Amino acid sequence: MFSDLWPIISSVLGVFLVIGIGATCRQTGWLTREADQSLANLTAKVLLPALFANRILASDQLSEFSAAWFPPAFGFASTAVGFLLAFGIARSLGHWIGLDSDSKQRTFALCVGICNYGYIPLPLAQRFYPEAEVDLILHNVGVDMALWSVGIAIIAGATGSGWRRSVLSAPVVTVVVTGLMRRFGLETLVPHSCLSAIEMLGECAIPMGLLLSGAIIVDYLRETSWSGSGRVVCWAIGIRQFVLPLMMLAVASLIATFTSLMPLDMKQVVMLEAAMPAAVFPIVLVRLYGRDTSTALRVVLSTSIAGLLLVPLWLGIGKWWFGV
Repeated sequence: MFSDLWPIISSVLGVFLVIGIGATCRQTGWLTREADQSLANLTAKVLLPALFANRILASDQLSEFSAAWFPPAFGFASTAVGFLLAFGIARSLGHWIGLDSDSKQRTFALCVGICNYGYIPLPLAQRFYPEAEVDLILHNVGVDMALWSVGIAIIAGATGSGWRRSVLSAPVVTVVVTGLMRRFGLETLVPHSCLSAIEMLGECAIPMGLLLSGAIIVDYLRETSWSGSGRVVCWAIGIRQFVLPLMMLAVASLIATFTSLMPLDMKQVVMLEAAMPAAVFPIVLVRLYGRDTSTALRVVLSTSIAGLLLVPLWLGIGKWWFGV
């Protein structure tokens, strides 16, 4: 059993080491705060779309385009349930677990409700489940839409604008356009030189995102007090890394039992997403909407540290659960 898990543990450690290098670069001044916005825009609007375009245009999985609706639907539903469950617990038990204000409760719900759906699972999929990578990309479109609709409604009480931002974001537009190209056989019209350039840009996306994540964590770590945070940390880990993974695996098993919508590739996507800690990006949204940054960092950093142990453990459980 351990020999099967060791390659996964090694790869997870590699991902966190790149995050650590990003943190070190921030500490030494090699990656400055002034560069963050430009590099984040470059990653979100050029590198990630290039990665998605390369994987979809080179994949044989979208020949049946009618089946492409399920991964984003599952991603949206599982993330929305995560947000609502975390928000309900924060509202009902908040004063007991240290979430004694509306700001802290909304922050807790946003950060606990969404897993790290890109920068950690994508390199793991590339390494261990390459056949599931396209389904993972499609799944993440749904997660993105849940973040910019349900997530924004929770953190800010706003609706509408989030949908527009998610639908018109560069990664989502790229997935839709390249998916349609595959559906109608138009990928053959793309020059080889363009495909080569897209592939090279796409290979930069994950390392750049991980480096930025490490730098952002260091920035907020300096501003956060951990005094009295024990209960918040325990509940964050309990919901994000125990309750929600069990729910995802159980629902996926039910879908697989009664429908044909959960093939092997999608089971592997569920395994990867269920194993993930909280995402880093919600920290930025928390600050943008003036909520409690300290609570956000406690959730993100504690689940990320726990993820060093729990990500390989949940991937092992997922392999056993689905028999893959």
